[in-house]
Amino acid sequence: QVQLVESGGGLVQAGGSLRLSCAASGRTFLIYTMAWFRQAPGKERESVAAIRWSGGNTYYADSVKGRFTISRDNAKNTVYLQMNSLKPEDTAVYYCAADRDPTVQIMVAPSWYDYWGQGTQVTVSS
Repeated sequence: QVQLVESGGGLVQAGGSLRLSCAASGRTFLIYTMAWFRQAPGKERESVAAIRWSGGNTYYADSVKGRFTISRDNAKNTVYLQMNSLKPEDTAVYYCAADRDPTVQIMVAPSWYDYWGQGTQVTVSS
């Protein structure tokens, strides 16, 4: 199994920046894709960004393109989400997730992912 622990969430003003980290442990060799999802109160969980563990191919939701950057450090078994130009609508609990399926394309649906972190709160004030 794989354990994922998010960190770096907090309160930030609109226009500010925040960097989230997700540390993976356990049987990390199972991981094929790492991703970030978010869920705001009363809304469904949505994909934010994803990256292949090997190769570096990435995916970004239209709502965050140009503002968020996902990256990885394989030596540290960690993925990051650099969030710039934050907006109040970015407020949500952000979850790290891992997928072990070697799919040709990066999967977007939350149901596709096998392992999840506990989430970290990101609040953007106006």
